[in-house]
Amino acid sequence: MCPVPPGRRCYPRVQSQGTPGGAPMPYPTDRERDRPWVMRTYAGHSSAAASNELYRRNLAKGQTGLSVAFDLPTQTGYDPDHQLARGEVGKVGVPVAHLGDMRRLFEGIPLAEANTSMTINAPAMWLLALYVTVAEEQARAEGRDTADLLATLSGTTQNDIIKEYLSRGTYIFPPGPSLRLITDTIAWTVHHMPRWNPINICSYHLQEAGATPVQEVAYALCTAIAVLDAVRDSGQVEPEHMGKVVARISFFVNAGVRFVEEMCKMRAFSALWDEITRDRYGVADPKARRLRYGVQVNSLGLTEAQPENNVQRIVLEMLGVSLSRGSRARAIQLPAWNEALGLPRPWDQQWALRMQQVLAYETDLLEYEDIFDGSKVVEARVGEIVEGARAEIDRVQQLGGAVAAVESGYMKSQLVTSFAEYRRRMESGEQILVGVNKFDTTEPSPLQAEGAKAILTVDPVAEKEAVAAVEEWRNNRRDAGEVGRALETLRAVAGTTGNLFDATLACARAGVTTGEWSGALREVFGEYRAPTGVSATASVVEPGGQLDRVRERVRATGDELGERLRILVGKPGLDGHSNGAEQVAVRARDAGFEVVYQGIRLTPEQIVAAAVQEGVHVIGLSVLSGSHLEVVPEVVDGLRAAGAADVPVIVGGIIPPEDAALLTDRGIARVFTPKNYELTEIMDEIVTVIREAHGLVPSTGSPLSNSPGPASR
Repeated sequence: MCPVPPGRRCYPRVQSQGTPGGAPMPYPTDRERDRPWVMRTYAGHSSAAASNELYRRNLAKGQTGLSVAFDLPTQTGYDPDHQLARGEVGKVGVPVAHLGDMRRLFEGIPLAEANTSMTINAPAMWLLALYVTVAEEQARAEGRDTADLLATLSGTTQNDIIKEYLSRGTYIFPPGPSLRLITDTIAWTVHHMPRWNPINICSYHLQEAGATPVQEVAYALCTAIAVLDAVRDSGQVEPEHMGKVVARISFFVNAGVRFVEEMCKMRAFSALWDEITRDRYGVADPKARRLRYGVQVNSLGLTEAQPENNVQRIVLEMLGVSLSRGSRARAIQLPAWNEALGLPRPWDQQWALRMQQVLAYETDLLEYEDIFDGSKVVEARVGEIVEGARAEIDRVQQLGGAVAAVESGYMKSQLVTSFAEYRRRMESGEQILVGVNKFDTTEPSPLQAEGAKAILTVDPVAEKEAVAAVEEWRNNRRDAGEVGRALETLRAVAGTTGNLFDATLACARAGVTTGEWSGALREVFGEYRAPTGVSATASVVEPGGQLDRVRERVRATGDELGERLRILVGKPGLDGHSNGAEQVAVRARDAGFEVVYQGIRLTPEQIVAAAVQEGVHVIGLSVLSGSHLEVVPEVVDGLRAAGAADVPVIVGGIIPPEDAALLTDRGIARVFTPKNYELTEIMDEIVTVIREAHGLVPSTGSPLSNSPGPASR
């Protein structure tokens, strides 16, 4: 019997092949009913074995695709025993140092049946080569032809390095060589893996870095233009086959809580992509020109304060990319409610998966054509975004394209300015965040009751085991001569214009490690430090009021000490999410501090050396990756060893209360968390820290006098 009310069609569902976890994927036979999107959970932690167990459990719960989170050493091309990897191994994802790790990661998961997304960028070619090698091994074990199996593999490598320079910070090489790695990967997959998406151009991280809808669409499409131009001009793909390349370009977008605007943004995105691929690249097939995208809703928009409110935020954000059938996401992964607190538990990820399943399978969302077609309100907002994005695309192209706009700092400064404006609106109350700057009274949450373990913590032994395992692999699990020859070939090809993928495959098969592959290319290509965008950012804080009072305290304290106050803002370790550090640097500058900010990925030794050389009065460290207990004390110890123990250190990041207490015990002057969102108040507190460190009499008139203090107070 049809379960829908009279007057509505009943659309039969049939079950197709099962997922590796045994859960069937329902694909309706009726063409008028849309099929569900691929459902993923971004996951990975501790080790390949622990992550494999998590993947198999998620698949058994009905997840229809995998989304692999790699740890920061893997993302930045380091082995677990590298100095910069200390404290970072297995924290935000799974460590994959060599072929053995990739085998263990997908043990018992048939890759021919999987749809795998890998969030990897600078070493994307390397991780894809490891994945291909494991798939080939599975094919041979089953007696299948390896080429035939490769032709069936489906999934995505993120492989968008341009946005790494702008927001996420896991770049390694300069833009030119990085674009070559992307081009070579696309060309190889078009010929050998026709169902694979070799790049997932990310506007997601642009929104996290402050992009408006217009900027998010424009800068992502500028990246796409740079990539497609590079592929076309490389001569590795015949002109008549550019349609095949365009058809495999996918996007990864962000969806904020303003879900009506987000839906309009995606309709604008679709219209512009169709226009660009038709007019610039001559793609005649409308199906090839269709915008194909996946989404994760806004993780950095989740709040530490009243985190239970994140549940409704996540659901509303999902509507923005699912309501409009013509611009519906084809893959969705949702964060867990507690990701602003730390690493989610399997139960939290299950809750996020069930949100998708209820929307897809219980509601009537998929039974209609696009419900917004013909809406004048929607058409008007879409038109505004299209026109604004088209103008910004033209502006970037006039600057020389996306790569030139990265190297000049233009796009970065635009994003930092936009994010500063967002912070201004939030701090002034124009932008309401429920539970943060309004409606902040609350009952105790049973989700965070005393004794409840609200987040997953990675056992520190995981890093020690990973270090021991990579040493064992290097010493006893491979042929050193074969490794040396493979790396020498890689360097030689890197010095030419030849495609690097086959040389990378040879490295994977020989047992080369992630650090060795990246190290060989570092020797040829060099490394890169992207512009921070801080110096070019205009102030968005209106004169008068609180900032003027803080600026006066900064001036007065400097007068008492006989010099202008100087702050060093540092990003120790491999955490590349620099948005917060950049905003602190901008606000400190506006408050009258002399600011020393050298960007991301600094060792504790480099931070100490800069602090001593510049004679700073305070050091502010930003750590979002969970490595705070390892890297922050190293800075304090380094200052003591350098005879600068009197320089106070403050820390900001996603830091649980118990960790904040430990840091305070180690001598950290203050610990700030996302609850401390008012930057001007933080500046005031920093002045207080400096005065305490120098034994100055407390000054009066502090704007913080009636405000709650940071986590360590």
